[in-house]
Amino acid sequence: MSTRTPSTGKPRPGSTLTVWTPEDKAFWETEGQAIAKLNLWISVPALFLAFAIWQMWSVVAVNLPMMGFNYTTNQLFWLASAPALSGATLRIFYSFMVPLVGGRRWTAISTASLLVPAVGIGFAVQDPTTPYPTMLILALLCGFGGGNFSSSMSNISFFFPKERKGSALGVNAGLGNLGVSVVQFLSPIIISVGLFGVLGGESQTIVNKAGQSSEIWAQNAAFVWVPWIIIVSLAAWFFMNDIADAKASFAAQAAIFRNKHNWLMCVLYLGTFGSFIGYAAGFPLLIKSQFTDVNPLAYAWIGPLVGALVRPVGGWLSDKLGGARVTLWNFVVMAAAVVGVLVFLPKGSGSVYALPFGPAEGNFTGFFLMFLVLFLTTGIGNGSTFRMIPVIFMNLKTGLVKRNDEAGMAAAIKEANTEAAAVLGFTAAVAAYGGFFIPKSYGTSIAATGGPELALMAFIAFYLLCIVTTWWFYARKGAEQPC
Repeated sequence: MSTRTPSTGKPRPGSTLTVWTPEDKAFWETEGQAIAKLNLWISVPALFLAFAIWQMWSVVAVNLPMMGFNYTTNQLFWLASAPALSGATLRIFYSFMVPLVGGRRWTAISTASLLVPAVGIGFAVQDPTTPYPTMLILALLCGFGGGNFSSSMSNISFFFPKERKGSALGVNAGLGNLGVSVVQFLSPIIISVGLFGVLGGESQTIVNKAGQSSEIWAQNAAFVWVPWIIIVSLAAWFFMNDIADAKASFAAQAAIFRNKHNWLMCVLYLGTFGSFIGYAAGFPLLIKSQFTDVNPLAYAWIGPLVGALVRPVGGWLSDKLGGARVTLWNFVVMAAAVVGVLVFLPKGSGSVYALPFGPAEGNFTGFFLMFLVLFLTTGIGNGSTFRMIPVIFMNLKTGLVKRNDEAGMAAAIKEANTEAAAVLGFTAAVAAYGGFFIPKSYGTSIAATGGPELALMAFIAFYLLCIVTTWWFYARKGAEQPC
């Protein structure tokens, strides 16, 4: 018997949905599916822009020395990793904003906030005398883009029924993550032309290692996103929806902090998304430090592209095979791929942690292919872990309801959706710190030992912890929460 309240008419774009029961198949078929898809397809470009702004410094930092900015290597690593630090911190707060403010309102507001770093960076990079603290503040402001992920995933999770959450969240995150790859691919192209004419500012002269000079418009890497941010912010405000049932106090959402599965999934998502965003942020500088004859910007964008495109596949596979099973084997492959990276690193750094086998001068092809495997598995793992969360919390809540208690079941589903959305956001917040720690681990390892090997070995140890955690709590026979 259906518990759905009859709809009073077709909801209009921009309105608050007073009736939203996606688990009711009749409602989903007649009304829910179309509304959910509209909100998803506006959320995707909003999240795409957020990732583009968040990861802009992974490209901009590489070019600054040639433009006359006298920053040290350590300062450049800080600029590449600072957006992840602020973005991860903002995600903690953004995790709870959708039930407090509303998904439509918050998507529009948070997307519009990206204008601040985009415009600021566009002006700052035109002047090589810009103080380093100013650049660092602008890098931290790019964290607005990182914060948006938590609220975006939390919002979309409310719109879809349990059996479609994995695919929907995978599409939202996967296509949104493409912003990382696109900004790394597009930036070197658009800075080579005077895209905005007199409105965009003067060109800058850069000098490469060979002493050859050329003109670039570095500000284009930031200014190119400004019109799109404005368009998508307006689209979110006028065409997305708020959900009345998604409203919840902070106290109701804070119940997740007493649930151990929130913290366990933080660990697993740090291993997947944390790896994705960390490898993406540090890949260009790692290539530059280990293979000096290779142009990092010619290759760095490919890894994030692979990871982003495969993320929906991770969600889809998990809908079919189970999130825990996919996550478990995914971590096994990730650990093996890092071993492969260690094999193909150059051995001339003098690091005591360098492997005693593999080509002494390193092999960029092998190194690059191993990183492609890593990006592939981070994408699949992103989708599978995010599929696990709604299932775990739905089973926890509905498993306590007596059979034929329709009112109790409806209340349990609402509570499960609220807590799962908060967990989706909070785990994404914790995982985003990977974008800071991975590039900084490279820098620290190189400074302390001469090479990045020690950092990579630490990553392997962490993946082994994730394997054990996934198996014990979610994947083994008789696991506490099979999913």
